[in-house]
Amino acid sequence: MFGNPVVAGRTTAGAEGEVVVLLIGMRVNHFWAVHHWVPVQLAMVRMLRELRKDKSRGLLGAVLLTASPRTYYVVQYWESKEKLYGYAHAPDAFHRVAWAAINRKERKGKARQHVGLWHETYVVPEGAYEAIYSDMPAFGLAAAHGQVAVERRGKSAKERFAHRSGEGAGA
Repeated sequence: MFGNPVVAGRTTAGAEGEVVVLLIGMRVNHFWAVHHWVPVQLAMVRMLRELRKDKSRGLLGAVLLTASPRTYYVVQYWESKEKLYGYAHAPDAFHRVAWAAINRKERKGKARQHVGLWHETYVVPEGAYEAIYSDMPAFGLAAAHGQVAVERRGKSAKERFAHRSGEGAGA
């Protein structure tokens, strides 16, 4: 079987408390400069593999997406912003090696003209996120935090937004 099994009916994400989301990606500015952008793609794959192997680093889940033929990004869900920052600055993590290489190329004036890099980090407080899935395998927030029956959080979006950890279904 490929991927997670489909869960029949309506479900929601089992997230409790705040949610940390990192969007990180790259844009190919010059397709012909393969030797500049392929290493960036491979570095992201390597970092995700490293994070999946070591759950203690805090990555809960990730989804790789394509926005256009030029733009690729990963939606990442983290245990906390502290764990995210911890990984970004860990001397033993591949991120540090990759970031140092990008900085060296930037100082030489070579990196940014061929490959654009970006990230956005969101710390979303409880009550400021909501999710619903219908006949879906665990995906996105639900893949990162678990998938639960929608009734555990409320039947409407308004009820799910109002859900607070430890209060039970609906508000």
